[in-house]
This record gives sequence, C-alpha cells and structure tokens, in this order.
Amino acid sequence: MQIILMEKLPNLGQLGDVVKVKDGFARNYLIPQGKAKRATQANLAEFEKRRAELEKAQAETLQQAQERAAKLDGLMVQISQKAGVDGKLFGSVTNIDIAEALKAQGFDVPRAAIRMPLGPIKQIGDQTVNVALHADVVVSIKVSVLGEQA
Repeated sequence: MQIILMEKLPNLGQLGDVVKVKDGFARNYLIPQGKAKRATQANLAEFEKRRAELEKAQAETLQQAQERAAKLDGLMVQISQKAGVDGKLFGSVTNIDIAEALKAQGFDVPRAAIRMPLGPIKQIGDQTVNVALHADVVVSIKVSVLGEQA
C-alpha cells in the first residue's frame, strides 16, 4: 500500500515521503495513529496545502524533545528490587519500572520510549539505557539497581 508520511518515522522516511508498506502495517498502525494517510490524489493535494503547517508542528515537537533531553541527559535512576546473595534479582527491571522511577522524579516518559539494548536488567549494578524522546533525539540515562535481601 502506498502511503504519505505525516511525520518523520525511523526506518521509513521523512515528513511527506510517499512510501510503500505492507497493508496491515498501514491499516492497523500508521493510519489509525495519524502517522500516515493513503497516497491518493486528493490526500496528496491536501498534504501539499498543509505542508508548511505540518513542518512547523514537527519542528516544535523536535524543539520540545530537545529541551526534555537536556534535562534527562546523564540522569541517574535508582531502583530497588529483591535479590539473592549472589546479586541476581528475583524477577527483572523492565522499561515499565524505569518509566515509573522517572515519573517519581518528575519526568513523564512513555515506556515505549525506553530502549533497553541488552533486555531486562537481571543483575544488581549500573546499566546505561537509552530514552528515545523523538526520532532524532535519543539520550542516555543510568539505571542503578539496588538489591534488597529477601
């Protein structure tokens, strides 16, 4: 299916690009989320009329993401979990736990924005985690997992 991108999407393209994606991806995710529209002549004409407005809105969201990134960059989050004597956690620390810890510190970050390259944390210690606030803005925070004796 041919679609017009209404915002910049990683691995797909820039605002206004006409790209071909699988039908299900377009119908079930991109179009309902408002990230794309079907590439018809009417939609292309409407997009060209609104291009300046959409580019301005995208620039504003990028600016807001950069401001939030300046506050978050290098932040350390401490999370306590029950652990055994060898430092192995009972369970794991996931992006949900990190999002809740960030919210407690006053940062509202959606859990989908938290990227854990090594998967859930299963050991006591420090680990670097990426937070993708925008397609172009990614910051690193440090997560320190503290063990509680069971």
